[in-house]
Amino acid sequence: MQTFSSDGIDIAYLDEGAGTPVLLIHGFASNVATNWVDTQWVKTLTDAGYRVIAYDNRGHGRSAKLYDLDQYGAPIMAEDARRLLDHLGLERAHVIGYSMGARIAAFLGMAHPSRVRSLVFGGLGLNMVRGVAGTGPIARALEAASIDDVKNDTARTFRAFAEQTKSDLKALAACIRSARAPITAEALGALRCPVLVVVGEKDVIGGSAAELAALIPGAQGVELPGRDHNKAVGDKGFKQAVLAFFASQR
Repeated sequence: MQTFSSDGIDIAYLDEGAGTPVLLIHGFASNVATNWVDTQWVKTLTDAGYRVIAYDNRGHGRSAKLYDLDQYGAPIMAEDARRLLDHLGLERAHVIGYSMGARIAAFLGMAHPSRVRSLVFGGLGLNMVRGVAGTGPIARALEAASIDDVKNDTARTFRAFAEQTKSDLKALAACIRSARAPITAEALGALRCPVLVVVGEKDVIGGSAAELAALIPGAQGVELPGRDHNKAVGDKGFKQAVLAFFASQR
């Protein structure tokens, strides 16, 4: 992976393949390798003739670790995405975001519509506008001395995932404690690029794909049978839906 400076913050990124660019934005406590490489997303897209750019969000993976709450939040993190496109000299790209990455992708699309060819919101449906509860317990779980001290099942799952990805727990706690800028239905309804929403049938974190898609003119919603929030990421049906979505725009 390479690095670039996003307004003084070192951001690590991968750039592979050739063709129409696709920008990938991973979820909370994940990274490029876990979210996009290990799940075969990079291979799938490059084999299909796309140029794939994927980066580690600030506080994650190989990017800079920050501990000030004011240095996080989806609108700020969306500017990292925009600056990466600037750095690479790319005017527009398809953008795929998963979970937290979908929020970041939404803010990128709202703030810089001319830079976004299309948007794919993965792992985040109606809860993009409703909000996701329980960030406090997750932050406390990340700050706990040991995972054995975490009793909340959902928070424990996030702590275990963060340990699995060898993340900086304090940086993640700052990220999730940062101000969660709301996304309104009206703001999403103003999006004019093609939008695809893909969520697992059993994903209680993301909420309904169809209900979010209904808020956005022309958007498509896809539900992945039998998949929860974690298992939907690498689902074959997810990849097929995205490739068909991109092909429909040619």
